[in-house]
Amino acid sequence: MIKNYFKIAFRGFWKHKLLTLINIIGLSIGITASIAIYLIVHYDLTFDKFHRDSDRIYRVVSNFSFQGQQGSNCGICAPAAGAAKTQTTGVELSTPVYALSPDVFVTRAGNKNIPTRFKNQDRIILADQQYFKMFDYVWLAGSSAHALEAPNQVVLTSERAKLYFPGLSYDQIIGKIVTYDTLKTTVTGIVQTIKENTDLSFHDFISYSTANANKALDDQMQFDQWDSTNSAFQLFVKLFPQTSAANVEKQLNAILKKNTPPPTAETKGSAHWFSLEPLSDLHFSKYGIFDFSTAASKTTLYGLLIIAAFLLVLACINFVNLTTAQATQRAKEIGIRKTMGSSRSQLIAQFLSETFLISLIAVVISLGLTPLVLMLFSDFIASGIKADFIHQPDIILFLLILTFVVSLLSGFYPAIMLSGYKPVQVLKNQAQSNSSKTRNAWLRKSLTVSQFVIAQFFIMATLLVSKQIYYALHKDLGFKKDAIIVLPSPWKNRTLSKNRVLLNEFRAIPGVTMVSSGNGAPSSDQMNGTIAMYLDGKKEIKTEVEVKSGDENYIKVYQIKLLAGRNVRATDTGKAVIINNVYAKILGFRNPNDAIGKQLQSVNGDKNIAIVGVAADFYERSLQSPINPLVIEFPRGTYQNGVFHIALKPETAGGNDWKTTIAAMGKDWKQVYPDDDFDYQFYDASIAQFYDSERHTSTLLTWATGLCILISCLGLLGLAIYTTNQRTKEIGVRKVLGATVSQIVTLLSTEMVVLILLSLAIVTPVAWWAMNKWLESYADKTGISWWIFAASGAGMLLAAIFTSSFQTVRAAIANPVKSLRSE
Repeated sequence: MIKNYFKIAFRGFWKHKLLTLINIIGLSIGITASIAIYLIVHYDLTFDKFHRDSDRIYRVVSNFSFQGQQGSNCGICAPAAGAAKTQTTGVELSTPVYALSPDVFVTRAGNKNIPTRFKNQDRIILADQQYFKMFDYVWLAGSSAHALEAPNQVVLTSERAKLYFPGLSYDQIIGKIVTYDTLKTTVTGIVQTIKENTDLSFHDFISYSTANANKALDDQMQFDQWDSTNSAFQLFVKLFPQTSAANVEKQLNAILKKNTPPPTAETKGSAHWFSLEPLSDLHFSKYGIFDFSTAASKTTLYGLLIIAAFLLVLACINFVNLTTAQATQRAKEIGIRKTMGSSRSQLIAQFLSETFLISLIAVVISLGLTPLVLMLFSDFIASGIKADFIHQPDIILFLLILTFVVSLLSGFYPAIMLSGYKPVQVLKNQAQSNSSKTRNAWLRKSLTVSQFVIAQFFIMATLLVSKQIYYALHKDLGFKKDAIIVLPSPWKNRTLSKNRVLLNEFRAIPGVTMVSSGNGAPSSDQMNGTIAMYLDGKKEIKTEVEVKSGDENYIKVYQIKLLAGRNVRATDTGKAVIINNVYAKILGFRNPNDAIGKQLQSVNGDKNIAIVGVAADFYERSLQSPINPLVIEFPRGTYQNGVFHIALKPETAGGNDWKTTIAAMGKDWKQVYPDDDFDYQFYDASIAQFYDSERHTSTLLTWATGLCILISCLGLLGLAIYTTNQRTKEIGVRKVLGATVSQIVTLLSTEMVVLILLSLAIVTPVAWWAMNKWLESYADKTGISWWIFAASGAGMLLAAIFTSSFQTVRAAIANPVKSLRSE
């Protein structure tokens, strides 16, 4: 019986080769997208799920509020770690970690005692024994019970051990010396490098007690400072079974409140509290993870799932449309089968088996296409996402489920409809009554409109995202961003004297227009803030302000406009600042000139700071963030003079001016910092990085839109083929009676145009609402223009007419004698 089903199915496929091919292509596109998106979603949702009792592991994070504004930090204050271990109930295990980024030195055999240096290494932490009890590692050498017991001990992962000491066995590496900057440690254990997806991908574990034995680390970690939160210092806790996370939070916050210093004039009205973040949320954390990890977005994952669902639905709509359109051609087959004794359930099985075969063929094709799709999007998907079907049994299960789901979605309704024909009506050529024809026609029209609605929604979304990106990249941000190089000096080795030497060397390079020394650029992820107070004679205005440091050339390099007053000078250090216009208005000055000479208090801990200038507002971050109150001060000390801002002369067309200038800068750099990389960046490129997420979204939407249009047009082509075949004799009669080719093409295309216009009317309000919701995340945004909707409708109309015209024009120019000779 089953063999007979498949024989009949293949016979039908061969008879209707073109329509079968259209169905297979449509399903292959939808299934390929589904597999690729499944791999991406599965990758992000499996982070750190392999640890035992992962549902009981939490990270303690910090929350802040001040004057109605809320902030957060993935770290905690150092003394809270000890308090969580000794002063709380319900906590089974507690392990603090402190992230480091040192240079690593190892001495290898045969190197004549000259150490090998690994610069600025990350994924290195201070950790205690509890860490390896909380998280699952396989031990290859050393003792899991005592490896981090004493100061100056270190445990390495197998990957790191082989890098540091190639050619040695794990047992031989035990006892070797590894130096972190100046801190000497002894290797006491080797653990297997974690192969599963994890954000805790550390590879060097230095004993936590080392911090107490090392003054520099002890001072850096601030073990006695309850009011100092550091994102490098994180705390993980594992709760006893049945313990409430809310109860532990309450205990931690009671401890914090007890130890927090009483509020001062500057901190009055602020709040600080802890919360517990489940380990399962770590990969999607709004608090951040570690510097080497990037949090994923659940919103993005849900968006991907929606795209996959839409593409699958579009392909299934095509199948239903084309199958129901062919219903009359199979009516006699069904009538004869029923007359010969076939039951309805057997006919349903026959039709579902045909759908299953097409779905299976599409899945096989998709298996070959998926690696190509992942390669195409390799720039913005994680490197760990691979189409390794053999070693990922869950993907095979997913494909089996997907095949059955697609088969049911595509084939269930056609199978029910086709199997429902009555043999008597079929054999009298009355397979479909007028009401049945009307019902099926309306079904096809409804499904076609649904396809056009989905496709036009994606077109509109793509146009809006592209418009917002263009707006962001071309908007006047309040400063110059082109032909400027930002060059941070190495934070470990930088000195004020070295930076001054470099400043003078850079100024002497012919291709350099101007050089400034300071900290962050006008718009950057780097943020320094303080609380400033101003007494207007009646009340005290206390404001959280962002602080930028730059010498007298800073606003000249970036061409920041002064609305009033003067620039900062070297003699202003700690005595005078420039404020932006937003801050001037907060202080009550509608005219910028009125702010000149007024005094601020407690900017960076100083008193009586004079306002000497008011600068025009500029964006301190992306357009998603509003312009905040800001002060610009003359840099003081090594930290605030850590970044060079270099304006280059315009490059001649086809010349190598910038290349020559940068080479000269690199040469000067190596004279001053020979052991550090010359790591510069063009400032306009760093501004563009703010919108990487939007560009990725735009790329994804563009592809999704293209695929939606392709699938919709494939279905439209199939329907056009069917419709013209059904109306062949009508077209012949019309031509004999004098109808022109253009009149016939118009006749055949009118219904399609009406369906597209109907879909445009349906999708426009939905898309407008969705666009508004998306734009709400931007403080400064583009408008939703009418042409987005018009372009979407016109584009869909043109694509549909172009697709169907192949068949309609062919039908219109056919010789009517051929279609009428049998009449």
